[in-house]
Amino acid sequence: MRIPRIAAAAAVLAALLIPTTAHAVPATAAPGETITAPVQDALAQLPVRSEDRAGYERTAFKHWVDADRDGCNTRAEVLKAEAVVAPVQGASCRLTGGEWYSPYDDRYIQGPSGLDIDHLVPLAEAWDSGASAWSPAEREAYANDLSDDRALIAVSAASNRSKADQDPATWLPPADGYRCQYATDWVADKTRWGLSIDPEERAALTEVLGTCPNAPITVTRAR
Repeated sequence: MRIPRIAAAAAVLAALLIPTTAHAVPATAAPGETITAPVQDALAQLPVRSEDRAGYERTAFKHWVDADRDGCNTRAEVLKAEAVVAPVQGASCRLTGGEWYSPYDDRYIQGPSGLDIDHLVPLAEAWDSGASAWSPAEREAYANDLSDDRALIAVSAASNRSKADQDPATWLPPADGYRCQYATDWVADKTRWGLSIDPEERAALTEVLGTCPNAPITVTRAR
């Protein structure tokens, strides 16, 4: 079950007040294994490699799908889960009304038309970082990941299009107060999917996280 992002952020803040016995992320972890570690330890375990976008096409990541065949595709599922005021669901899962909070730019958005569903780690960035070697089924699973609420996030269309396919070396959320959460979630998502980081990305994440509490992250490995 996805947790609304505001509630998730509150849970992270609460976790910072509780002593943790988290251990370092193992260098290798099997799919389905759940691991917990301080975010800076998790960052240190991510492999550092140069990126290669050769051959990338957005169509290599099939989305948005209706994995559970309930009539609502991945985009609609995220919108329903993250609404702060629930929309009305009509025929063919058409959503109207509702309200959402866009943490990237600290804005409330009325109605779903002003929102994009952002892949926290963009599809092109995932390709650069290891997904080019995945099967089509693995890329589809990545592009529609509803099992970890950090992977997909409803944000204002303007902020998502400003970000495009950039990593934290060249783009961070305009809302300064969200940057610790963003960097923490980025590390969690790359850990979950076994993706690498490049040197500039690692330097940027290290700089941001150096100003943040060393919060524990818990990740279930997807691959």
